[in-house]
Amino acid sequence: MVTVTIGNMTDDTARVKRGAQAAQREARRAELVDAAIVAIRRNGPDVAMEDIATEAGVSKPILYRHFQDKAGLYMAISEQATHRMRSALLPGLSAEAEPRELVRNAIDTYLRFIEAEPELYRFVMRRSFPDRAVAQDPVTTNTELIATALSGIFGDQLRRLGMDAGGAEPWAHAGVGMVQAVGDWWLEHRSLSREAVRDYLLMLACGAIESIFAAGGSPERMLLETPGTQLPTAKPTRRLSSGPIST
Repeated sequence: MVTVTIGNMTDDTARVKRGAQAAQREARRAELVDAAIVAIRRNGPDVAMEDIATEAGVSKPILYRHFQDKAGLYMAISEQATHRMRSALLPGLSAEAEPRELVRNAIDTYLRFIEAEPELYRFVMRRSFPDRAVAQDPVTTNTELIATALSGIFGDQLRRLGMDAGGAEPWAHAGVGMVQAVGDWWLEHRSLSREAVRDYLLMLACGAIESIFAAGGSPERMLLETPGTQLPTAKPTRRLSSGPIST
């Protein structure tokens, strides 16, 4: 037999009330983050707190009440943005996919995301909005999560083939860093189409993957078996400081 007392009912009611208040605060924070993202799209990565407050229809003190300071707001926005990127990217990183197709899809998804959200991407990557150092950098965390997923897939494939999988983690981080660096460059210059950038990156990545598989994942085997391999050279047509070379 369970005895119900006024004290028990009061405690339960208080817990329910606290839970409802917490849910309301989280919902309000989400609304403010969505408004901040709209303001960033409109004003660019140098958006001010005033711009965000105006977009949200609140005063600056209300923003500070929910996020404490600019760094807190930056973290909330960045976590939302990186979560969206991972939600688009990670489902395509399947161990069942053919390596070339997996890499192509990953590169294309990343470039499509930053093409669709250029100002939000710049806001997150530049890290200039916070008024203090953030405890956990969302950009670094995002890179780590994506690289970890890639390294797991690549390492498993190498091990299934009886190859050396020791380089899977540094190779994955190198690949993620390469795509991120080229994406940053492309977003600012746009001298090539997204498809061209994707295919040039794929060309480089697949060349590296083919070399890794050819050497069984072993740097020693690569160096020992191809000691005389040289890159092709082209005859120079001009010097840097003078005119064309005469022949």
